[in-house]
Amino acid sequence: MTLFFRMKHVKVLHLPLLFVFVHTCFAQADFAPYFYDNGPYSYNGNMALFSLSEDTAVGTQIYCLNGTDPEGQEVRYGLSFEPGSKEYFRVDPKSGNITLVEKLDRENQDSIDVLVSITDGQSKVVERVTIFVMDANDEKPEFQNMPAIIDVLETTESGSSIYKVEAVDRDTGSGGSVTYYLQNAQSNLFAIDRHSGVLRIKSGEMLDYEKTKTHFVIVIAKDGGGNFNGKEQFMSSSATLTINVIDAQDTPPSFIGAPYFGYVYEISVPGSEIFTVEAQDGDVGNPNPIRYSFDDGDDGVFSINKTSGCITLLTLPIYLKREVFNIKVRASEVNPEGRLMDYEVTTVVIRVMDLNNNPPTFYGENGPQSMFELTMYEHPPEGEILRGLKITVNDSDQGANAKFNLRLIGPGRMLRVVPQTVLNEAQVTILVEDSASMDYEKYHFLTYKLLAVEIDTPERFSATADIVIHLLDTNDNAPKFSSDYYIARIPENSPGGSNVVTVTALDPDSGPWGEVKYSIYGSGADLFLIQPDSGIIYTQPWAGLDAEVRSKYNFYDNFLETTMVIGAPVKIEAVDDDAEVPNNVIEYAIMKAEPDNNIFDINAGTGEIMLKSYIKSMAIIQNITKKRDCTWSLVVQARDLGQPSFSTTAVVKIDITEATQLKGGPLGSFLLHDRNKPLQILGMLAGIISLMIIVTVIISTITFMRNKKSNRILPNRRVKRRQKKQHTWLFKKPLQRPETKEEKFKVEEEEGEPEVIMENVNYNNNAGRVLRQWPPPPPPCVPPPPFCIPGERQWAVPTVSATVAPKPKKKPVITRQDSVNRALVSELKMRLEQKRKSGH
Repeated sequence: MTLFFRMKHVKVLHLPLLFVFVHTCFAQADFAPYFYDNGPYSYNGNMALFSLSEDTAVGTQIYCLNGTDPEGQEVRYGLSFEPGSKEYFRVDPKSGNITLVEKLDRENQDSIDVLVSITDGQSKVVERVTIFVMDANDEKPEFQNMPAIIDVLETTESGSSIYKVEAVDRDTGSGGSVTYYLQNAQSNLFAIDRHSGVLRIKSGEMLDYEKTKTHFVIVIAKDGGGNFNGKEQFMSSSATLTINVIDAQDTPPSFIGAPYFGYVYEISVPGSEIFTVEAQDGDVGNPNPIRYSFDDGDDGVFSINKTSGCITLLTLPIYLKREVFNIKVRASEVNPEGRLMDYEVTTVVIRVMDLNNNPPTFYGENGPQSMFELTMYEHPPEGEILRGLKITVNDSDQGANAKFNLRLIGPGRMLRVVPQTVLNEAQVTILVEDSASMDYEKYHFLTYKLLAVEIDTPERFSATADIVIHLLDTNDNAPKFSSDYYIARIPENSPGGSNVVTVTALDPDSGPWGEVKYSIYGSGADLFLIQPDSGIIYTQPWAGLDAEVRSKYNFYDNFLETTMVIGAPVKIEAVDDDAEVPNNVIEYAIMKAEPDNNIFDINAGTGEIMLKSYIKSMAIIQNITKKRDCTWSLVVQARDLGQPSFSTTAVVKIDITEATQLKGGPLGSFLLHDRNKPLQILGMLAGIISLMIIVTVIISTITFMRNKKSNRILPNRRVKRRQKKQHTWLFKKPLQRPETKEEKFKVEEEEGEPEVIMENVNYNNNAGRVLRQWPPPPPPCVPPPPFCIPGERQWAVPTVSATVAPKPKKKPVITRQDSVNRALVSELKMRLEQKRKSGH
């Protein structure tokens, strides 16, 4: 028998020991398995020289062990760690796939030793490999000496280094490099070197303890960036450096409470304290003591305490040669060695005063007086002088003894006295400061105490006078309903004359101004009546209500009607009779619009109502409402800017139409433009006719007088004259801008019915500033209005209701008229007759 010995192939890498397996074979040799060695950049083999980034996610397959058995046996893989080491990886025995199971951190462990093995079931090969953990930019810079507090002398020179900031980043490469910045460096007194971290005072800047005692500087440390999870990442940290400024002796002293005034009285004696000055070192952090002295002006009759600053009199007042002394006082710093340093000089004015033996006294027109009365209307204009009060105040003493204050003591701050400080004598003026509070409904009379009190005298003499103001009532309140709105229900089969609801309103004014009369306006108001005194609303005796025809009626205080041409605004106007701004400044606003809230805009300052810019035609409006009847009801508020603010509302009914061109010349355009104003058109036509008649009469009279003067009979003869060229008369509204060629035939605005002009006797009330009532309640009898030029009427706030009756017109003698004009005139007459009938 022959004995064979064979050394089985063993691969050794990074192992200090050589494992030799000796087998005795009698038949076939068995070789050990081995790993493939695919180099350091391979992810397949024996894991030799393998490296892994620390930001690799747990669960990632990082490597595949790969080897073979010479006899072709199936191999298994293994992976183990040294005892006590964290097990970062796990291997699949069959596939050799290695998975990361623990989070890596290069800053704590930059390499991992692993034992990898391969076996064919009979032989096993183990190799020790080292896995290198590569850096990722996952660490912030860490400050080594921050936060910190340092002290810096305020006299430190500009540009000086005051601190060195240090931060460390444990990453490697660019991720471990650190640069430094200051937060809000633009507004800072400091600058930092980006690389060294040295903090300096900016060039040209100086610290000042008197301005800022402490500065807080935020320093930012930022790394150079690096890869993390496949993206470039920059990381930074911040810390605060507190800089305390140390005071230095660089600021002179300053006097407190200057200017200074002192007084010497007739009863003063040598040694009397006149005045005490006070100064302090401008370097308040470490102040020096102050020493006082005279520079000039004391004339040897005053002395000053060098440490307290108290000025005293050295002689009797009768020996003083001047009435006013201007003394220069010096305040000097004293350093610890006793040497005088910086100083400051101020002036002390000392006046020589007589004895205070006369109190202030109030005088009227006939001598001393302690009571003054005045009767006036409530709510006078602010700033108005109460001229009925003739008050003089006087103090017969001299100098400071005759200096006193005036004050008014009474309810609120309705009045103000001028002047407030008096020397010797003054005419007392009482001004209105709060007009709104001077309300007759709150106070029938006001009682004030006028007080005069001396200011700088030991005796503090004083005097008082009573001021009684009797207020007279004005019509300054509008009636106010007991509810903002009333809701009533009535069966549709109710007989005529049925009560609907009772509305109540109160006016706090007195007398006739407090009486309330009721009326209703709105669409459908002709079916109802309201008792003017009681406010009871009931149906007309002949009225028949039908819920299927109309189930809801809305009535308002103020009601206006007008026509709007698309592309042209209509204007409403309110008037406030207050005299001053802002009480008479009015703002307008649309509170509600039906049937659509988003179709109109209003100019808050002028009251012009216009369509939204996107509305260009009637088709758009009809598309919004789904109706051909384009009539809107707007609730418009007019509010003044006074305090308190008063307001009123009005319902504006607007018929919308499109502009059309009219044949027939300027007169036809004018008639179409104002076709909803029959009285105005008829008045204009009557004026033209009257003018033509007057001209004819004048010419006839002149001819007659000339013939009479010649005293002869003219022969009857026919004279043929050349026919003159016909001229077209152009009538324009006064005060209206000239029309362009394009606008000549365009109807810009169709206004409502004839306007009502009423006189306003209310002030600061909450009634409507402009109330264009239509239809108005029928008056008992109203004379026809005088002829006026259209466009020149001014609105005023009405306090009673009225209507305008059309003035009878003579039948015009017109021999020739354009057919279009005749048609328009006929149409206007027909509309006027319809309105007359509806008024009855």
